[in-house]
Amino acid sequence: ALSFLLYAALFVSSLLERRIRRTSGLTISSKVLLSKTIRIVLVTFALLIGVTSAGIDLSLLAVFSGAVGLGVGFGLQKVISNLFSGMLLLMDKSIKPGDIIELQNGVYGWVEHMGARYTEIITRENKSYLVPNEDFITHPVVNWSHGDTLVRLETKFGVHYNSDPHHVKKIAEEAAQKPERVVADPKPQCHLVDFGDSSLNFVLRYWIKDAEKGVVNMRGAVMLALWDAFKENGIKIPYPHREVFIHEDKAA
Repeated sequence: ALSFLLYAALFVSSLLERRIRRTSGLTISSKVLLSKTIRIVLVTFALLIGVTSAGIDLSLLAVFSGAVGLGVGFGLQKVISNLFSGMLLLMDKSIKPGDIIELQNGVYGWVEHMGARYTEIITRENKSYLVPNEDFITHPVVNWSHGDTLVRLETKFGVHYNSDPHHVKKIAEEAAQKPERVVADPKPQCHLVDFGDSSLNFVLRYWIKDAEKGVVNMRGAVMLALWDAFKENGIKIPYPHREVFIHEDKAA
């Protein structure tokens, strides 16, 4: 009876495996996973039914099965944690495919795919990061697309002490409006934040609505606009330099 049940289980699993291979709506990995799962389930049921029909008391294996179950539970702890974390993310919609996110380790990109165990993030370098779903629950994550898409950026710069800070503030705010992606409302704001050792230090803040097109390139466009505006108005950007004085020895 046990041999017949095992043969029947393997035969049925082979038929189902061929049927799954012909299915076009599943990925290759999904087909393999589904086939292996069906085979394991059918063989397990065949063994249980065959042993029970042979009159063997399964309660004798309770201690052994408990120990095995405990070991399997510890081994699958992370897998189950990632599985439930993925379900929570899908239910509360805090992260979804297409969102622009930034991880704690500096990875910046958009969510391409959310699986049962991991979430795939594609960076602007076309690199795929497979991040466990648990990391999105236990670690801080910046979601640039969550809620309002309006995002504020800032650029810090310094000018020479010979410059008029009121004039610099006006020129910087006008220059920040030249790139197309900078929104008109709210307007860019420039503030004097520090009297540095060799420069007047400013911070320029401006807003964009399309962070998915890139943030670094937007900061670069604003800095180029500042450079052109400073060149046109004769505003100098200081840089560190050294002067060497040679004194003659009068005693010689």
